[in-house]
Parts: sequence; C-alpha cells; structure tokens
Amino acid sequence: MNTNILKIIINKPVNEVFEYSTNPQNTPAWVYSIQQEETNESPVRQGTIYKNSNAQGEWSEYVVSEFKENELFTLSQVGGSYHVRYTYTPITDNQTQLEYFEWVDTGELEGAFTIAPLEKLKEIIER
Repeated sequence: MNTNILKIIINKPVNEVFEYSTNPQNTPAWVYSIQQEETNESPVRQGTIYKNSNAQGEWSEYVVSEFKENELFTLSQVGGSYHVRYTYTPITDNQTQLEYFEWVDTGELEGAFTIAPLEKLKEIIER
C-alpha cells in the first residue's frame, strides 16, 4: 500500500478545525506518535517548516508544500517521499469534513494512520 485515505466529520466550523489542526502546539494532543512539534514561523504558510519528534527523540522535518487557509494543508517530508494532505470541507456552518490523505512517492507506506487520531482530534475540538 502506498496511499491511505481517512475521513471524519467534526461538529465545528471549518476555520476552527483548520486552526486547531495546523497549530504545532496541538499536534501531540491528538497524534500519539508525536511528542513535540514546532515550526520555523507563525502564522503557517506555504514554505513553513514543521519539525516533530517521536518518543525516541528522533526528529523529522516537513515543509508545507500546499496551503489554502480553511481548505487545504499539505506537508512533504524533507529528504523523503512521504506526504500528507488535510482537506477541509464545510458541510454546514458548524460541521466540517476532514479528509486525511497520506502517500509515498516510492515504496510502501509504513505506519499508516488509523482513524483513532482523527477521532481524538474530533473529541478535542468538539469539547
């Protein structure tokens, strides 16, 4: 498998879902494999660098390769072939569909996301 697509409905406006999910300080609360995340600038835009560390203290680096506020957010691994795109679609004024699409350019997708982190994100944002 070299792609993975997950979708979830979050009962909040698209701008709230976008703002929360692109804020690096929030990532460890809903992505279990990330212990810390930071960016080289704020606000986030195309070209922003995200760095995150796992439980073993290993750091990974990603660049924002696509960015459309409240619509689309894509991270591409620096020096690698991994990408992840978040697509935000308003369903109503207070409901957003979030699509999580991850892929690799070559080889197999390792450690693909499950729905659990998106369910955690939904739980946090809907509080």
